[in-house]
Formats: sequence, structure tokens, C-alpha cells
Amino acid sequence: MNILRLQQSFKDAWHGVKYVYKHEQNFKIQLFLGLIVVIFMLALELKKSEMVVLLLLILLVLILELLNSALEKFVDILKPRMHLQVALVKDIMAAMVLLASLGSILIGGLIFYPYLISYL
Repeated sequence: MNILRLQQSFKDAWHGVKYVYKHEQNFKIQLFLGLIVVIFMLALELKKSEMVVLLLLILLVLILELLNSALEKFVDILKPRMHLQVALVKDIMAAMVLLASLGSILIGGLIFYPYLISYL
């Protein structure tokens, strides 16, 4: 195991996260909403299993947004040759993130609902 290469891998990965954070508005919004969910999760003292589900959903959405951003950069290389196909690929990738986000909202609502009702 080469420690220097491992360190460089982590630096490269962090650079990718910083790049997407700086250039993609949706990633910032998703990260902010994820932090809000974590705050509510801790404040309402959810069960550990519910916390795990919510954290996995937050990670899923953020990872899919990173993947979406990476693939958009990649298909932009092809744009001059395949304009309509590139637009379709981008729409499909955006739909992937949208479905994960909507599913996360639905599941999060189902988890938080009993806590919010009993809290009010």
C-alpha cells in the first residue's frame, strides 16, 4: 500500500467535491437540505435505524448529483457531434437525481411524520 498515492486519491476526490459544490447550484441546495434533515434528526431523537435510512438517502442524492455532474461534463465533449442525444442523456441523468430526491422526500416524510405530530 502506497500511503502517498492514497493521500493523493483523497485529495483528488475532495477536489471533485469542492468543484461540484462551487459550480453546481443543485448540489449546494441538496447539501443544505441534507444538513437540515440531520439537525431535525438529532433534535427529534429518531431511532438509529431511521437515522441510518435518512443518512443513506442523503448520501444517495448527493452521490447521484456528483455522478450527474461528472457525466454532464463528459457528454459535453460529444456535444458538437450528437446534440440531440447529449440533451437526452442530460435529461435522463437529471431525472435520475429528481426521482432519488422525490423518493427521499417521501421516505423522509414517512419517517418524520409521527415525530412531528407528537411534537406538536
